[in-house]
Amino acid sequence: MTSVAILDYGSGNLRSAQRALERTGAQVTLTSDPKVALAADGLVVPGVGAYEACMAGLKAVKGDRIVDDRLAGGRPVLGICVGMQILFEKGIEFGVETDGCGQWPGTVERLRAKVVPHMGWNTIEAPADSVLFRGLEPGTRFYFVHSYAVQAWELEPSDHIRAPRITWADHGGRFVAAVENGPLSATQFHPEKSGDAGAVLLRNWVESL
Repeated sequence: MTSVAILDYGSGNLRSAQRALERTGAQVTLTSDPKVALAADGLVVPGVGAYEACMAGLKAVKGDRIVDDRLAGGRPVLGICVGMQILFEKGIEFGVETDGCGQWPGTVERLRAKVVPHMGWNTIEAPADSVLFRGLEPGTRFYFVHSYAVQAWELEPSDHIRAPRITWADHGGRFVAAVENGPLSATQFHPEKSGDAGAVLLRNWVESL
């Protein structure tokens, strides 16, 4: 049975994420133990609330090191909502700049929409070769709850690095809704709150482990 660890660092919808992942057939554990998090086939990094608070909680359980160590060994990680945002270089909220995990270049900033937070169902634009969105029709909706996002992708592919698969959404302007980059994937929306579409995405991820 595929094992999935959900990193418990004091942030995120842990139980709803656990139930959604268990429905894929995975064996799911909530943990802050680095050994358990490193040993699992897949690691989920959830996150809700403020960027700065999430980073502080993550560092308190050495979550940034866990993510680094897993990726160094090609071990899959999935970030969700603020758990996606903290994978980038930095976040700026209320004028406070906080360093993130630095796995991807980019800055998490407030959305430029007239209505913030962006709360509710929205469509996404996924690349044709996406693994996460495999089997989902264009126009499929996912559930978002956020006021901040990465609104520009800054990493250019090279001869040695394959271009990441970037999925976009729009709310007062385009923002990054998901990233697939080797063993590291992330979604700005909440797949565990996105009904059948979210269930398909999580199943796709688990089956890729």
